[in-house]
Order: sequence, then structure tokens, then C-alpha cells
Amino acid sequence: MKIAYVTYDGPDDDREVVLAHWREAGIDGAAVSWDDPSADWAAFDAAVVRSPWDYVDRRREFVDWARRVEGLTRLLNPASVLERNTDKTYLRDLAAGGVPIVPTHWIGPGDDPDVSSWEGWRPGEEYVVKPSVSAGARDTIRTADAAEAARQAEMIVAEGKVALVQPYLRMVEDEGELSLLYFGGRFSHAVRRTAMLADGTAAPRANHVGADLREPAPDQVAVAEKTLGEIPESLLYARVDLVRLPDGTPALMELELTEPYFYLAFAPGSPERFTEALHDLL
Repeated sequence: MKIAYVTYDGPDDDREVVLAHWREAGIDGAAVSWDDPSADWAAFDAAVVRSPWDYVDRRREFVDWARRVEGLTRLLNPASVLERNTDKTYLRDLAAGGVPIVPTHWIGPGDDPDVSSWEGWRPGEEYVVKPSVSAGARDTIRTADAAEAARQAEMIVAEGKVALVQPYLRMVEDEGELSLLYFGGRFSHAVRRTAMLADGTAAPRANHVGADLREPAPDQVAVAEKTLGEIPESLLYARVDLVRLPDGTPALMELELTEPYFYLAFAPGSPERFTEALHDLL
């Protein structure tokens, strides 16, 4: 099989790990930037979307690319998944399906940006304001100031996005976020990740310092599998990012189905599991 590892022109320390294991498994893998105009996507048996981390400012172009490539070869994950998952408003749909998410106030075009009118706003407490289309905590702030939160929301909406306002969960600084990795619908491994806004600013996307393997608790596995059960398409990969709410219950922070970092170096056997899942789908 000839498989494209869809990436970008930048660092990705999962890339060589995956390509090496593909070679061992008899897969002819090649790293190809998603926006490479010379790429012959029809020459591949499949294109596995892995690290197109520069798509955020060109989401429409990226979605159009995915639709086009899906007409030329097998795209994993599918274009319908990529389109839906690259806008965090998908969280509203998951919540409607019964998935517990972090309490969220949504501000879109025409909505009042005054967050102090939201029933979930508590004066003196800190909140996170972020855009619906983002990666690596871009354009994300942490603040207890309602006026600052409103200004950030207005800026986000002015750029054609929806703003999410969520309470800052301080226990994340101690417990961190738990990311559960699934390959081919099967659990592979879980890592605890350092809070990105622990110091009030966004950490660089490439900073994976502080991640360590963890065994998820049964209630975390239940939420992750409930979340994945809401996705109708077959998935090659998924990363379910969970946090615990103040009452201790787990909630979905994000469902990463487009370009999640896999933390393969932290989990022995995970590159093999990913390769096996690819074989099974093809």
C-alpha cells in the first residue's frame, strides 16, 4: 500500500515514528503537505490526515481540500468529520446528544457579548474565552474581567468565528487534562497533559512537556466512549480530552478528530497499534 501522511511544512515529532513503523509493516508511506500544489493524491491508496497544523487561518481552504482529495483517494479521517470537527461548535451537538461538556456560553454574530449576563458568570471567578476555530490556545485568554472577556469575544466574532466562554477549571493545574487515544475505535493509551493556561498565557503548541502516561478511571472511559458513540462515521483515530468539573465528574473539553498529537513517544506499542488500525480499515 502507498499511504500519504498528510502534514505541513513544520515540525511534527510523531511523523518519523509513524513512517518508520509503516515501513516495517510493508506500507510505502510518504509525508505530504496538505497544501502542496504538486501532490498527486490519486497516486495514494489512502491519505491519513495527521499534522496539517497551519490550516487554522485557512479552514475553508482546508475543508475544500479534504472534499476534493476524498474524491481521489480514501481520506482518513473522512472529510465530513474534518469539516465538523474543525469548528468547536460541534460541542453543542455532542451536548445535545447527552455528552457532558464543560459549561459553555456561546457568542456568535448578533449575540450580546456582555458575558456578565450569562447565568454561569460568577464575579471574581476566572473564565476562558476562545474561538470556535483555533488550535494550540490561539486567541485564547483567561480572565476574571467581564469587560475583557466581552472585548475578546467581540474580536473573535468580528473574525467570523463563534466565541466560547467557559469557567477556568483550577483543578486542571493539579490534575491536568486527560487525553484518551483511540485507534480504529479501540483504546490505545492515555496521557495526562499540563494545563495550557496555568500561568495565564497560552503555551506553545509544540510544548508537550509534562505529559505522562495514565490509566483512565472507569468514569472517564465511559464519557470517552459515549462521546465516540455519537460519531456516525468510521474513525481511524480519535483523541478525547477530558477534565473533571468541581464536583468531580468528568466532562469533555475537546474531541480531536482532525490533527491531534498522539504522544506516541510516551506509549510503548502505540505506533504498532495505530498501524494495525490502519491495516484493518484498508
